[in-house]
Amino acid sequence: MDYSIAITTLKHSDPILARLIEIIGDCKLYQVQQTGDLLFSLSRSILYQQISGKAAGSIHSKFLQLYPHSPFPTALDILNTPDDVLRGVGISRPKVLYLKDLAQKVLDGLPTLDQLQAMEDESIIEALTPIKGVGRWTVQMLLMFRLHRLDVLPVDDLGIRAGIRRVYSLAELPNKKTVEDLGQMWKPYRSIACWYLWRGLEIKDN
Repeated sequence: MDYSIAITTLKHSDPILARLIEIIGDCKLYQVQQTGDLLFSLSRSILYQQISGKAAGSIHSKFLQLYPHSPFPTALDILNTPDDVLRGVGISRPKVLYLKDLAQKVLDGLPTLDQLQAMEDESIIEALTPIKGVGRWTVQMLLMFRLHRLDVLPVDDLGIRAGIRRVYSLAELPNKKTVEDLGQMWKPYRSIACWYLWRGLEIKDN
């Protein structure tokens, strides 16, 4: 994936972000693009919510092991799995409900990934947020990491806010409006800017 035009645009529009880009180097957003269908992608996002990545990865792995006959379960597989079995691999009671609601809505006719690709970002958010446990942030992660949309700005993401505070030397975490205002400089490549802000949190202070 060639991000050269995006990088050049961001460097010209935001000198402070440009310094971070120089430190981090090439954008590797393409390396963390996810696979699987919509059910797989959203079920993974639900399981990863509000817990550490390591814990979520373990639970997600155990969840997939419940269905050894396929790479990932179908909606019927999930609906036919007793709640206590799902709870037994570490899935919280609310997330069991979210997974079942997601599976039912897939059967009822959620758009496929191919159909979503033809839709605008906000239309995708409107189509998917009626699912229990799937909020705007969850859909934005799908847009960035599965549909590879390049102009997504998750203003509620704590990592983005912490990254902005660090890079722009702010006294405290920025509010949504501050994030949105800064993001105007990064259009139409706000996803790329976010990737750099996330990576910026990994840089050790001298």
